[in-house]
Amino acid sequence: MQKFFHNLWPCLLLMLLSGFNCSRKNTDPPPPPGQIKASAYAPATPVLKGMAANPFLRVVVQIFSGNPEQQYRKIQCTLNAAGLSEVQKVDAYVSGEAFTATNLIGTVNPSSATFDIPVTANLQSGIHYIWLSVVLKNDATLNNKIELHAAKLIDASDKELTIDQGPSVYTKRTGVAVRKAGDDNVNTYRIPGIVQTDRGTLLSVYDIRYNNSADLPGNIDVGLSRSTDNGKTWEPMKIIMDMGAPHENNGIGDPAILFDPVTKKIWVAALWSKGNRSIAGSIGGISPDSTGQFVLVSSTDDGVTWSAPYTITPQIKESAWKIFFNGPGSGIAMQDGKLVFAAQYWTSSNVPYSTIIYSDNQGSTWKGKILGPKSNTTESQVVETTPGTLMLNMRDNRGSFRSVATTSNMGTSWTEHSTSYNTLPDPVCMGSLIKAKVNVNGTLKDVLFFSNPNSSSGRVNITIKASLDLGQTWLPANQLLIDERQCYGYSSLTKIDDNTIGILYEGTKDLYFVKVAVNEIIK
Repeated sequence: MQKFFHNLWPCLLLMLLSGFNCSRKNTDPPPPPGQIKASAYAPATPVLKGMAANPFLRVVVQIFSGNPEQQYRKIQCTLNAAGLSEVQKVDAYVSGEAFTATNLIGTVNPSSATFDIPVTANLQSGIHYIWLSVVLKNDATLNNKIELHAAKLIDASDKELTIDQGPSVYTKRTGVAVRKAGDDNVNTYRIPGIVQTDRGTLLSVYDIRYNNSADLPGNIDVGLSRSTDNGKTWEPMKIIMDMGAPHENNGIGDPAILFDPVTKKIWVAALWSKGNRSIAGSIGGISPDSTGQFVLVSSTDDGVTWSAPYTITPQIKESAWKIFFNGPGSGIAMQDGKLVFAAQYWTSSNVPYSTIIYSDNQGSTWKGKILGPKSNTTESQVVETTPGTLMLNMRDNRGSFRSVATTSNMGTSWTEHSTSYNTLPDPVCMGSLIKAKVNVNGTLKDVLFFSNPNSSSGRVNITIKASLDLGQTWLPANQLLIDERQCYGYSSLTKIDDNTIGILYEGTKDLYFVKVAVNEIIK
């Protein structure tokens, strides 16, 4: 026994000195390497014909420390049959959390429902973002939805990493980029208005901002794009309002468009700034030398040719008002034949009011000088809810919500609506409002449709909403998110047919057109 303790003592002493670690070599295996995870996310965005990149979905690859470099060589994907008929190619980019089309790592022209994108992606430990972007064919019909999934990442040794498919928008509607920054050497396209004529022609108007994205004053004309196939293709741009030289100080913009079903005439209204005579530079009076001008043009041949621009400011503006001009978007024809544009005036003390102008003789003369319902409101849109009753939906500079008022006597008096400044969130932006007779559960019904950035704090989430009771309520179930991205925010709606609504809206310097089924908006 003494001999046993004598032999054990050196080991016990060594354990005490080394923290109970025996001097023998540790042969335990090293800890296993960290995990590698991949998950997919798809934002709510349409796929647009004419765009060189449409970010469709993002794969987040998380490589925990302890792993060697991962060398991925393929992304296994699936595409629905409609997508196969519409999609020209699918590109893969390594990007940031937000998409940028700068680091292309692979591309493929898919020919079957399951396909691989050959890629070169050597990824170290950390978080990486791989974006898949779709490019549509030039002859894409825009009648189909595209469903795309990224299923697996496959490395150089053919080892597969399954991509988790989280809840997201993997089925997307299609549309078209009507105007893009750089088209015809133009810096920015803004301020959309759209209408459909009795022949089914779609006419889109907008600002052509040649040099930059700034508002008037500047070198700005009003352009028009015309489609005779329900928005699938658009004719070359026409310039329909140009006030001549010197162009840098003679701009015209903020257009609104109106179709008269009685005469078949199309009207476009816009603000002319001769020199610095937009909102900031106008000082009142009637002359173009002192105040911005309410200008009209018209077409009698379905938008093919247009009259010369002329001002109606002397007919409709109070001299004391600093400036008076139209609300951008679209005007309306009432059931009794009156033509109505939403408008705005700024008082001599620089307080804005939304209001209207109208013509009761098919545009031969116009009536204005109508006091608005609420101060500090600007860009507005108007609809006729019931015969003779107009609803004015207004941008409110106080922020948070839209303001709404009605009149039954063409603006002689106004009544604040029950939904005013409490129902329709708005980040202080233009919005669109139309009334359309559409198919609701098999019955044609008058419905109000409204679009704007559905947010009280930022120009994001372009959304279409529907009211089945002429604006008394806007149920959360009856709305549809069109595009969640940050954007300039303006939009304009039109009816395409009994089952379809069209929306023309701003991206960033671009204008996009998307058709939406009524039964997607009205659940």
